Amino acid sequence: MSRIAFDDGAFEVDASIVAEGLGLALPELKAGLRAGKITTLAERGTDADTGRHRLTFFSERRRLRLVIDERGTILQRSTLDFGNAPLPASAHRPGG
Repeated sequence: MSRIAFDDGAFEVDASIVAEGLGLALPELKAGLRAGKITTLAERGTDADTGRHRLTFFSERRRLRLVIDERGTILQRSTLDFGNAPLPASAHRPGG
């Protein structure tokens, strides 16, 4: 499996990418996903960004954003870390 694959609008991301980006160990990531404490948002590019997708992962205090191309290659990766403060609601908005 490639590290990011998608088919018909569904994405499959290697858990180690998300865990690293959110600063979590794999067991913490899995527990957070099961408990609904880690959430995701997928956006499809339009116009000049056609063929790109933005995948965003949220934990209680961090946000990981990946921009990928149609083959699943990561073009851009960014993380917001709010330390001990909770992630503000504004960090959960699409494109924000």
